[in-house]
Amino acid sequence: MGCLLGVAALFVPRFVIFLLWAFSDYMSQAFTTWVWPTIGFFFLPTTTLAYAVAQNEFHGFGGIGLVILLVGFAIDVGLIGGSARQRNR
Repeated sequence: MGCLLGVAALFVPRFVIFLLWAFSDYMSQAFTTWVWPTIGFFFLPTTTLAYAVAQNEFHGFGGIGLVILLVGFAIDVGLIGGSARQRNR
């Protein structure tokens, strides 16, 4: 069950980024170029989604927008750090 949860945690943000890119202009409103969302897709997908939400819904990083971005980053770092911790056991 833990492996299934881990795979879903890695797959779902990338799937959402793909759907937003394919069927809306939500990502292009947040980013001015295609480079940063592409890099974010591979390395920090939850942070990329959090950045898009902060830019589109909260008009930047004032208050709740910054909190959303930090939570997205913490989730991404936690996913990366959690796998390293399991490997050391």
